[in-house]
Amino acid sequence: MPLTNTQPEALALEECLDEVSQFFDTLQHYTPAVLAVALRIHLEALLQVLIEARECTPGEVREFVRSLEREALQYDEG
Repeated sequence: MPLTNTQPEALALEECLDEVSQFFDTLQHYTPAVLAVALRIHLEALLQVLIEARECTPGEVREFVRSLEREALQYDEG
């Protein structure tokens, strides 16, 4: 996903990650599988909104998802 890599954006990302981590702490009573499916549903909707708002292209979303897959499964597409 393209970010402008500015200092304010980097700080916003760090702050957002902290808030998401705190939120996840409140969801510990759900199994990891339930959380993964719920996150997938929300991520799908968010990515669709980004495309519809022309915040990114379908190609950028495709690359984002491929990168997520590589990192989650810890393999290289060399």
